[in-house]
Order: sequence, then C-alpha cells, then structure tokens
Amino acid sequence: MVHQVNTNRILKGKVPTEESGIEIRKTICSICNPLSHCGIDAYVKDGVVIKVEGTKENPHNEGTLCSKGAASRQYIYHKDRLRSPLLRKGPKGSGQFDPISWEKALDLIAERLQKIRKESGPESVVFYVGYPKWQRPYVKRLAHSFGSPNYCSESSTCFQATQIASRLNYGYFGPPELSKTKCLLVWSGNPFYSNTTMARKLLDARERGMKIIEVGPLITPLTSHADIHLRLRPGTDGALALGLAHVMIENNLYDREFVEKWTLGFEEYQAYVQEFSPHVAESITGVPSELIVKAATLYATTKPAGLLTSASPTVHHTNGVQNHRALTALIGLTGNFDKEGGNYVIPPNYLYIANGLIFREAEFAQSRPYSEMAPRIGEDVYPVWCRLVSEAQAMHIPNQIRTQKPYPIRALVGFGLNYRMWPGSDYMKESLGMIDFLVNIDLFMTDSAKMADIVLPACSSFERSELKTYPEGFVIWTQPVISPLWDSRSDVDIITDLAVRLTPEDPLLPKGYEVCVNWIMEPSNLTVEELKKYPAGRMVENIRRPPYQKYEKAGFPTPSGKMEFTSTILKEVGLDPLPYYQEPKLSPRSTPEVAKKFPLILTTGSRLPHFIHSRTFRLSWTKALTPHPFVEINPQDAGVRGIASGDWVKISTPRSSIKVKAEVTEKVPPGVVNIYHAYPEIEVNQLIDPDYLDPISGFPGFKSLLCEVEKTRGLG
Repeated sequence: MVHQVNTNRILKGKVPTEESGIEIRKTICSICNPLSHCGIDAYVKDGVVIKVEGTKENPHNEGTLCSKGAASRQYIYHKDRLRSPLLRKGPKGSGQFDPISWEKALDLIAERLQKIRKESGPESVVFYVGYPKWQRPYVKRLAHSFGSPNYCSESSTCFQATQIASRLNYGYFGPPELSKTKCLLVWSGNPFYSNTTMARKLLDARERGMKIIEVGPLITPLTSHADIHLRLRPGTDGALALGLAHVMIENNLYDREFVEKWTLGFEEYQAYVQEFSPHVAESITGVPSELIVKAATLYATTKPAGLLTSASPTVHHTNGVQNHRALTALIGLTGNFDKEGGNYVIPPNYLYIANGLIFREAEFAQSRPYSEMAPRIGEDVYPVWCRLVSEAQAMHIPNQIRTQKPYPIRALVGFGLNYRMWPGSDYMKESLGMIDFLVNIDLFMTDSAKMADIVLPACSSFERSELKTYPEGFVIWTQPVISPLWDSRSDVDIITDLAVRLTPEDPLLPKGYEVCVNWIMEPSNLTVEELKKYPAGRMVENIRRPPYQKYEKAGFPTPSGKMEFTSTILKEVGLDPLPYYQEPKLSPRSTPEVAKKFPLILTTGSRLPHFIHSRTFRLSWTKALTPHPFVEINPQDAGVRGIASGDWVKISTPRSSIKVKAEVTEKVPPGVVNIYHAYPEIEVNQLIDPDYLDPISGFPGFKSLLCEVEKTRGLG
C-alpha cells in the first residue's frame, strides 16, 4: 500500500523516474521569432507530453519560459490541429475539404505547379513563409530551383525595412553589445514582451549602472527602469532623431574624427539638422525640448553607448525607412558604430542569429541568381527593396494578382500564410480568391487555410528535428520528443518531398534535410551526426568573433565605402539621399482636413506578452489573460467622449470601422489610441488602405494613421 501511495505521488508530481515511466526529452519552443527560441524540457509519458519546463543548461533562456512557451501542451494538442492533407471539395474559400493521402496531395501540387510553370513561366508561382521561420532557407531554395524569383515572407512587414535603413547608412548593422555598453538608447522596443531572454540581460546591465533612454509613445514595462523617456507622437521618430543630432552637432558632442574620416555627406546632413532645433523638434514630436537636450547629451557623452531598436515599430510608418535612417545615423555621429560596447557587427550565420560561426545559409538558399530569373514582385515599384533584400516584396502581391503586370500570379504555396497580415486584409483575401491554385501548410485550420485548394498539416517543434543556433555560441540539433501527431509532417520534409517532384536536378534539396544542413554547416566543421550526440545541445568552442571597427581595414560595404549620411543608392533611384523627415501620409499636420473628422492617431501592432501575432489566440491559458479585443485610450480623450473602461466603442478610419471595448489608460498619451492586432473577432488591418505604404520599403503604416473613437452599442 505504501509503495502504491508513493507511486501515485510520483505520477501526480510528474516526477521523471523509471518507476513513473516519465522521461525528460530536450527540444526547443519555436512559437515566436528565432531570436527567442527557448530550450524546453519536455516531460513525456507513454508518448505524450505531460509537462514542460525551460532547459536550465540552455544558456539563452537558462530554464525560464514565457507564457507562450508555458502553454506549449495546449499548442501541441489543440483541437484545431490539422490531422491529414486536405483537398478542397466546395467552392473556393468555403472551407469544405476531403482528406487525402500525402502521396496524392504532393503529386497534385507538383502537377498543378508544373502545368502553371509550362503555361505562364515559373515566376507565376509565389512561395511564401509566415510563421514559424525555421524553414525559410529551404523554401527559398525550392522557389529558385523551381525557377521562381518570388520567394517572400512576413519580413515584408517585419525587420527588413530596418535592415534597409541600416544598410543604406552603413552597409551592414549590429545590435548593441549589452554586456559592455554604459548607455542604451532603446527606440520603440519592448523586450519584456517581445524578447524576454534579452530583457533579463538588460536588467543585469542596468544593475551594473547602465543608463537607459527609452523612446516611444507608449508606457511599457521598460519605462520604470529608464532614466529618460522621450514620449513622441507616432510617426515622428525621424524629426526626434534629427533634433537629437542638432544638439550633438551644435554642442560639439559628436565624434569629429570618425565623421571626418569615415562618412559621406556630413556637410549636407549638418546643414539639414539645423532645421530641427529642440524647440522645432518639440513642436513636431511633442517631446519637451529640455528632454531632447538631456537625452542627446547623455547618449553622446556616455561612452560606449548602444542603440537598441525592435524589428518594426520605427518602420511601420509611411515615412519609416527615412525615420530609421535618421535614428541609426546617431550611432555613427557619436562614433559608437562597431565599437566595443556600441553597436557591434557580427554577420548572422543562420536564421538571423549572429555568434561568430560561419555557415553557408545564403549560398544554400540562393540556388539560382536573380539575373537568371524574371523580375521579382515589387521590383518595379520598390527598387531599393529589391537591391538590398533578397526576397520579393509580398505587400505588392494583391496588386500584381489584380493587374497581372508585369506578369500574372497564378499560384501561391504558403507556409503559415495569414492574409490578415496585409493592410486592407479584406483586399488581400479577395485577391487570393482570384488565383488559380493556393496551397497552405500550417499546424491549424486557419482562416487563410480555409481559402486554399490543398492544405497540408505541419508538425510542431516537439514532433520534428531542427537545427538551432544561439548568440551565445550554443548549437542544438533537436530530435522529436513525441511522434508526429495524426498525419502531420515536418515543414522541411514537405519541402524536400516537393523538391523530388519539382526540382529533381537540385543537388541538395531532394536528398533531405540532414544533407542540406550538413552542407550549410560545413565551414564550421559541424555535422548533424556530431550534434546528435548532444541531445540538450552543446557550446561550440574557440569561436572567433570578428574584430571591432572592421571598417578601418575594409571600409564600409556601401557604394562609397563610407558611412553615408547622404545615401548613394537613394540618390541613384531619384529619392532624397538625406534622412529626410516627412510627416506620415495621414497625420494632424499633413492632412488637417482629414484630422477634423478623425482627430486621433491610431497605432496598431504592439505586442502583448502572451500572444505572438495570431499564433496563441486559440490557447485557453493565454487567451484567458486578455480574452477580448480592446482599444487603449487616454483618460483625457475618453473623458470628452464619455467613454469608460469596458464600454463598447467604434473605431473609424477613412476606410472602415470596427467595434471593440475600451480600456482607459495612461499607457497611451493624449491624442493617441492603441489597438492590439490579430484577435480573430476583429479585422484591425481592414481599417488601413492597401496602399498605405512606405514608398521605399513597401512597409505598411500600421503605427500612424488617423481615426475617431466613439461610444456605441455592442456587437449585436
């Protein structure tokens, strides 16, 4: 009896012992972006994950998990998981499907795509990747081996515009070296919600005495730790950055030696920033002039200093690239670029991770040069994008579907496609209904999957193998901790199976995932077989990180070989070479007539800590934390409209309107309202015109447009 009681207690406590039959198996959580994939200890009994914890020996998360990772079991075993390949049987978009075998599904896809390639050319087929991102190099290679230049991803609205801005200025870029910086300028970043492993390191640096300047319109968890908070009007980042530069130059706080030796166009830049005195910058941004002076002085005189930005808040504006150019120019202006403790450049080796290892991801993914293929989608509209980003610009897909210029788009193969990512999401949905053939691969039966002709079920990271590298020099080859659920498969196995049918001449893809990974890792002398010996992962010894100030030997990888205050590339395509400030297309200053009817600034897309876009809204644990969509409105604006927290309100823009509940809060400044995206009950992006885009990057202006909020009745 005592033995039985002890056994029951062990089982109830989910203690891994031989007696309980519970094992701990190592894997990673891939719910969110590759910079944050945490190590997972999966407690497995009888082939079922019964508990998850963070892996303590993983140096990136050191045993911690965020709310998303903690809900992994709900994610894996959710009722909405796709269980078999599906073939549409009803009208397009009806969501009516019949189960089919994998062989039939793959054969049908290959047959349709080959037919379209023969009739209209391979460029008529788009290959797209949303979330997760781990399969991107393999999808890109499949697209190019097939002959299509049109590989694209959700990076058409995330990250790449910041890269464009940084590359226009420097040719490359790097994050702040947190362990060594003494002042951190955090510009519209919220690592407590979007990069929790970094947040812990940031607080450690704060305890060592690092100063923090936070820039952004919202009050975030970082605000209470900041020495200065510059609370600007959304979309005015460029004007604020130019105002900071004005203070630095006027007070001789800039790095004269670096500027004279290593920059292009400083004289023009210096003359331009004269227009942005602290008082002028205050009139544009709303940030008090004395705070602008204080922040500029702190950042410029505290050495070394680093700049931390997020993937997209500064570029989700119709003036985004130039705004971001203005703020990243501050790094060079103060001599903190590629310096110890400044913004240190380490080229990424695999899936955006930089750690000093040398991989061949770019060479692998680009199996055919663009010169041998048709122009990419958006190349005629966004030439700078296509010069600096090795993808098509996905925001232009609906326009090219409708115009069929310069050629028709007839098919799309999507991995994690979400049409709600596009501004004017209804416009994108209608456009997808116009193409001949749509395939979507996903874990769940999403609304985008319901639009498809064939739907394929993908695995979670618990059910497949994956190569993962970390900034700390840690590498893991995960192995499945449970068998694939139902009839699901790994994304990369699906890709390689398609390669057998579509591109048998490709020397790598048809041979499978491990062969491809070994080829990619070869310069670092790593192999899959070797990594399999370390199920929990391993540190790679003797990694040689690149030196600081690499430009002193090789110059900058820009057309001039220098950091460019005036961009050679922008000048070549007829755009202003300076980081020119322009108001958002819709703002109280640029469109005062529109602002009379829509007086509030609407910003969307901010992150909640338990959601990653739309991926965890279906999980009961995370959804219960904020079960209903809501709009945040300042008490001052709510008061004049008679709105209280919990009231139903209607948000209207010049394009459309939606109904949500109000949350009255000081987190948003007066004149601004904030709404979180991706709730399935509302179409936030329906409020935005499809062409409300940055003319350089094609990025949507999600974070600065005009709206009105009024009290209304509920959804009935």
